[in-house]
Amino acid sequence: MLDFDGLILDTETPFRQSWQEIYSAHSLTVAPAVWAGLLGSSADPPAAYELLERHIGRAVDREAMRAQRIQRELVLLKRERALPGVERLIDDASVRGLRLAVASSSERTWVRGHLAHLGLIDRFEVIVCADDVSATKPSPELYLSTLEALDVRSSEAIAFEDSAHGIRAAKLAGIFCIAVPNAVTRHSPMSDADLVVSSLAERALDDYIAAAEAQRADAT
Repeated sequence: MLDFDGLILDTETPFRQSWQEIYSAHSLTVAPAVWAGLLGSSADPPAAYELLERHIGRAVDREAMRAQRIQRELVLLKRERALPGVERLIDDASVRGLRLAVASSSERTWVRGHLAHLGLIDRFEVIVCADDVSATKPSPELYLSTLEALDVRSSEAIAFEDSAHGIRAAKLAGIFCIAVPNAVTRHSPMSDADLVVSSLAERALDDYIAAAEAQRADAT
């Protein structure tokens, strides 16, 4: 099971840049650790607007700002490709006959649209998004729904995540979780993950499976 934003595609950097441009126009600086703490639970975190509103002392037109910011983000995203190791992981899983899924706190149109652009949408048997659940990460609902759709037990799954919220969701669902922090989320704590790597390309799929199996053996 793979998260989408920041794990398959680096949407986090364009997302942060689009917000930084807005903040800079209002002379606001947000610490990397504060920003990283907002990620993983929503594609449009209310806290991002709240930071600005507290700074300027008034409410903003969130819908207008969101529309303008997304247009800028989409321009920045055009240069992005699948992150290192993603396609190899997918290929190796397919060779082994393993089933693949995406569990994302973003909206379905966002996730499916980008997966289609990357040529990866048909590689995933199940795609569960914010539209499909009542609560997104760090709630475990996305992962529990994905397990149900795949008809597998949590002990049979591995989750790949890049954010603290995502790791929390996977662990609450009882899933072995591998953290792959990116340039933005590396400022968040990853101590709840079962394994932390700098990139999906750092290890082969067999290594990730072996790590999960070893932990399960130790637990029995």
